[in-house]
Amino acid sequence: MTLSWKLVIDSRNAPALADFWAEALGYEVENPGPLIEQLLTAGHIGEEAIAEYRGHKTFRGYAAIRHPDDPFDETSGIGRGRRLLFQDVPEAKTGKNRLHLDIHAEPGGLDALVARLETLGATRVSEVDKGPAGHWWVLRDPEGNEFCAA
Repeated sequence: MTLSWKLVIDSRNAPALADFWAEALGYEVENPGPLIEQLLTAGHIGEEAIAEYRGHKTFRGYAAIRHPDDPFDETSGIGRGRRLLFQDVPEAKTGKNRLHLDIHAEPGGLDALVARLETLGATRVSEVDKGPAGHWWVLRDPEGNEFCAA
């Protein structure tokens, strides 16, 4: 059985954080434009529910990314597989994440991976070297969420 899932991440700027993670993971930002047009036309939502980001209509306070190889609904743009959904919340991040992503480099490619993530807006927090058990970097995304590159 193949499960569809999404990890929901609180954010301050959902579309911008979705852009970061799409680039970091090689995912695609979902385009809800056709669904938004349908909902607006049918009167199911009003303009207050909509925002514009990079010339496209989005749901205000939400953005999602999906794995490019997974199926998705053509009308809504919603992925039917591995997804990350970013939702804006009023409060800022205050503590360490209880859940985080690990991004794995190709063998021998950790330095290049970390450098690429930094060009996208990540910042290094600490390097961890456990010898034969592993070597990785703890980083933060542009909103301060911790993740690891190994």
